Amino acid sequence: MSQKTITFGIPCYNSASYMDTCITSILEGSGWADDVQVVIVDDGSDKDDTAARADQWAADYPALVKAVHQPNGGHGTAVLAGLREADGLYYKVVDSDDWLSAAGVAKLLSAIRDQLGRDEQVDLFVTNYVYDHALEGKANEVGYEGILPEMRPFGWDEVGHFPMTRNLLMHALTYRTEMLRACEPPLPPHTFYVDNIYAWQPLPHCRTMFYVPCDMYRYFIGREDQSVNERVMAGRIDQQLRITRVMMGCYHPYRDVANVRLRSYMVNYFVIMMAICSIFTRLSDRPDAEDELTRLWDDLRAYDRRLWRRCRHGLMGLACNLPGRLGSRITIAGYRLANRVVKFN
Repeated sequence: MSQKTITFGIPCYNSASYMDTCITSILEGSGWADDVQVVIVDDGSDKDDTAARADQWAADYPALVKAVHQPNGGHGTAVLAGLREADGLYYKVVDSDDWLSAAGVAKLLSAIRDQLGRDEQVDLFVTNYVYDHALEGKANEVGYEGILPEMRPFGWDEVGHFPMTRNLLMHALTYRTEMLRACEPPLPPHTFYVDNIYAWQPLPHCRTMFYVPCDMYRYFIGREDQSVNERVMAGRIDQQLRITRVMMGCYHPYRDVANVRLRSYMVNYFVIMMAICSIFTRLSDRPDAEDELTRLWDDLRAYDRRLWRRCRHGLMGLACNLPGRLGSRITIAGYRLANRVVKFN
């Protein structure tokens, strides 16, 4: 088998109705290149023929596609299973209900191959992504022009300021495989929203980066059962709190992250995570949600008082934790207004 330049890991759970579109977009976008690999991870699918479709893809294209089957463990374990099986020098996760643009795949591959030809192993490639509101016929592009240097290697010292609407989410990231394996992102099983850990914990390990300004990842928005649906997120507030707690335990940012710009970015991302926990606790009807949020705030204060102060008493922390019923209504109204403008779920 020839050396693979990149592996696309595709976690699949009862994805039969849309996984083919995802897989096809990658293979066609790459021109069926022999240095590209797709690893389909069937995460214990039990309601459709996802497993059989994965095996059929692997049988039809054995040089390009690998099928992996595991007992259901959730998105995080499927991401890590794909990483374990990856033969590519780089690894990118693509959720099975999303897809990639052909032009974007071609441009990313060209950039990676060029750097490998120069014997320069970049730790992280960044591309743009699009919130694709397919049912509404609308799209919201998220890019990093003006924030990241374009089409050359760079370090954190050259990174600009990230507005809160333009963070480095999983959809934007293509990690060097061995770097990602070495940092071992702690993705808990049977838990949604692990993409926040995946997009945050490895960053201090990324010494060199490369930004390819292309709208590659198409992030589908619109299914009622989707994890980012407001109703679903409110019902899973326990999992949002769990993910945020895992992130909290990864670093003391002000002590552990030496680069000032990276530290600022990571702290701001964590501020947003705590704000999300506060907002969706108020949207949730789970009887234990408020107590669990209070416990998280108390634990953050004990773990890292400086980070707690930044999260709780900064502008966003104050706005998302206004007291009383009126305060809750104002917080929720502000969140929904922001969602109408940004369209992130």
